[in-house]
Amino acid sequence: RSYCYLEIFLKITKRNSKALQAACIPVILSNGWELPFSEVIDWRKAAIIGDERLLLQVPSITRSVGRDRILALRQQTQFLWDAYFSSVTKIVLTTLEIIHDRVDSHVSRNRLLWNSLPGGLYALPQYSTDPAQFPFYYAILGKSPSQQFTAVIHTVTPLQSQISPVVKLIIAVAKSKFCAQIVVLWNCDKPLPPRNKWPSTSVPLTVIEGQTKMMSSRFSPHDVILTDAILSLDEDSVLSTNEVDFAFLVWQSFPERIVGYPARSHYWDSLRSRWGYTSKWTNDYSMVLTGAAFYHRYYHYLFTHYVPASLLTMVDHMANCEDILMNFLVSAVTKQPPIKVTQKKQYKETMMSQGSKSSRWADPDHFAQRQTCMNAFSHWLGFMPLVHSQMRLDPVLFRDQVSILRKKYRDIEKL
Repeated sequence: RSYCYLEIFLKITKRNSKALQAACIPVILSNGWELPFSEVIDWRKAAIIGDERLLLQVPSITRSVGRDRILALRQQTQFLWDAYFSSVTKIVLTTLEIIHDRVDSHVSRNRLLWNSLPGGLYALPQYSTDPAQFPFYYAILGKSPSQQFTAVIHTVTPLQSQISPVVKLIIAVAKSKFCAQIVVLWNCDKPLPPRNKWPSTSVPLTVIEGQTKMMSSRFSPHDVILTDAILSLDEDSVLSTNEVDFAFLVWQSFPERIVGYPARSHYWDSLRSRWGYTSKWTNDYSMVLTGAAFYHRYYHYLFTHYVPASLLTMVDHMANCEDILMNFLVSAVTKQPPIKVTQKKQYKETMMSQGSKSSRWADPDHFAQRQTCMNAFSHWLGFMPLVHSQMRLDPVLFRDQVSILRKKYRDIEKL
């Protein structure tokens, strides 16, 4: 009997999947059918469900559906297809997650998480069962992310003096009116400097010594981070307070995306039949590197608990590509590109010394490794999630020929 039920379920799933894949709106006329995953999926948002006893009324019912509702139904069919039915793997994972929610009902997803982008497979209930804690549902709930951010500075070289780039960076970020605290992640092999070696700031400064000293640990979900927004920084990033403030205001309008400065792109290499990585300075980009970028703290949890351990090990072994992997993850979840803010040609991808042996940017294998990472990450997902964009957001009146006194972010144009 269980086998019969499973066979019926698979037949219904197959029929529905064909309709969903074609962006058709299913019309359900069977009062006894239990639709696939109906325990969590609200099929009324994706299908027209009628009474089989009123068969003659079906044509008039379908003709009465307005254009706006047709669009909404078709959009939902595409979402359901991509999230739960587009592969055997997703069907199996969805089934297992529903069972998991049954077993641990106190830590389970509600229907909003299952029926709204990006879907239940990307909204991990172990992080939170409250939709307001995720970056995807602010608009639906009529809420906004918190008005402050936490700066997380990844440090791998010794603190040499009070004029070190990381010290200047801490001072500049601390002056931001939106900065709640600064967290320095000490992944350097040298001993942790005493507290008096760090600059005095108007916001709390916490130094966390990395336990593993691995690259992937920069995205660990540390309990000390309480704000929704994280400003991820490399120790050699050169940012002014104005740049920090403006980028944060942009992120508040796009809390589900990565928003920042250093942009990169990908392309398909037809000669080698593989994906390529490029750092050429063009208007087109598909990644914003996490050396100077804002994103929601949920992505730290997702990076740590969703990405396969084999890829994290690969990143740690190379000491490279963790920023690319984060871009892959966020783009796979949102189906959208990151957002680049005001052009910053001074951004340098070097460590404190161009010739430093500890600089991963000085490693001749660095670029080749990033090419390899692109293909390994796309193989994991089964598709290329990165989306190209040419949009750049600048402050109002940026570069306009008006008095500098009329501009809010005056320092940006001077950089």
